[in-house]
Amino acid sequence: MMIAMYRTKLLISFISVLVNISFCAYSQNNNKSDSIQTFTLEQCIDFAFQYQPALNQSLLNRSIAKINNNINLSGWLPQLNLSGNLLHYNQLPTTFIADQTNPGGPPIETHTGVINTFVPVLTASQTIFNPQLLHAARSAPLYIKLAEQVTDSTKINIVSTVSKSFYNLLLILEQINVLKEDTSRLGRNVLDAYHQYVGGIVDVTDYEQAIITLNNSKAQLKQQTENIEPSYAALKQTMGYPGQQQFNVAIDTAQMMQEITFDTTQLLQYEKRIEYQQLQTLKELQHQETDYNRLSFLPTVSAIYNYYFEYESNTSSDLFNTAYPYSYIGLTFNFPLFTGFSRIENLHKSKLQEQLVDWDENKLKSQIYTEYASAFAGYKSNLYNLRLLKDNETRAKNVFRIVSMQYKQGIVAYLNIIVAESNLITAEIGYINSLFQLLSSKIDLEKAIGIIPYNN
Repeated sequence: MMIAMYRTKLLISFISVLVNISFCAYSQNNNKSDSIQTFTLEQCIDFAFQYQPALNQSLLNRSIAKINNNINLSGWLPQLNLSGNLLHYNQLPTTFIADQTNPGGPPIETHTGVINTFVPVLTASQTIFNPQLLHAARSAPLYIKLAEQVTDSTKINIVSTVSKSFYNLLLILEQINVLKEDTSRLGRNVLDAYHQYVGGIVDVTDYEQAIITLNNSKAQLKQQTENIEPSYAALKQTMGYPGQQQFNVAIDTAQMMQEITFDTTQLLQYEKRIEYQQLQTLKELQHQETDYNRLSFLPTVSAIYNYYFEYESNTSSDLFNTAYPYSYIGLTFNFPLFTGFSRIENLHKSKLQEQLVDWDENKLKSQIYTEYASAFAGYKSNLYNLRLLKDNETRAKNVFRIVSMQYKQGIVAYLNIIVAESNLITAEIGYINSLFQLLSSKIDLEKAIGIIPYNN
């Protein structure tokens, strides 16, 4: 009687296990709607190139750099100013003139000027030479170049981060597929163990161990399923995709396997790295700064033209009846003879800053080489691991198939099934991890060498 009750409990437990397996598989297959848009990696990158905030900010900064250049160079254009003074004298200025009736006598006190005056002045000037404007003209294309390089650098980082986030999401999804297969496989093991137990071939411990192993697999599957949403959120952030909207990801497996290959004979060329290019531009800008400090010893020269249209009258009502215009042209220059040695010190400071940039170049080359060596070693190591782990996966599947057949025939204990299953899931997960680690390490290597395609 007790044995019958126990077998009834086992049957109920077995049915519950099958229901849980079916529910788990159903929930995984229906967590994404077919109506949701599907993105490939290339489409994710294209989307990021349009909507990623950092990239759009760099494009705006490039436009701002062009506007700043226009502002700085506006001094080369003619400058026009209109000004004027409207004056009413409550008391006219006093002056002294010689007494014509008494030569040699005391001068006569008198008042000069007109009570009401209005003098509008039109001033025109044209810069002929100005060290600061010359410096702005020489530096203008370098600032545009630097802004464009910042944009290129942002694009490179977008390609790298979007690709890695995409691969990380695919890794989670592939791990879920493997764990679903594992859960389904373990569910069949539970069924085999149950029939073996009911048939009196094995004792109840095989069945209990089968359920324990299945529960562990279901727990892993649940954990990875919960990791989908954070992985999608990370990918959306790198793309600039609205967080509340959904999309699916897709990839051509055959194409992905082709993309793991890399020509390891390529040599490191510092000039291809965007960071090195930016530093060279900064170096040129610093050299222009040194030249400007040399030119600051020269005077500024401008041509001027002033036109006065003067109105004068002792009565306010007649102020604008008569005008007395006059004008002149000329040259102005400003030659600061002594500025407290500031120009000499600025020149010395700029030369020292050029040396700092030279040391920055040495430091950057060392950093780039370290990144290249690390990325190259990582790629070769991951490629080697991929080949070994693929072989492990093939062998583990074969071993599990044979052990499963032996267990059904009563040749081996269920412990052999547990070991074979553990080795199989480890091999499958290890192979998937190594594949996506290889893809990520290839991105790092391309970035280290400076050959990530980013032009869109």
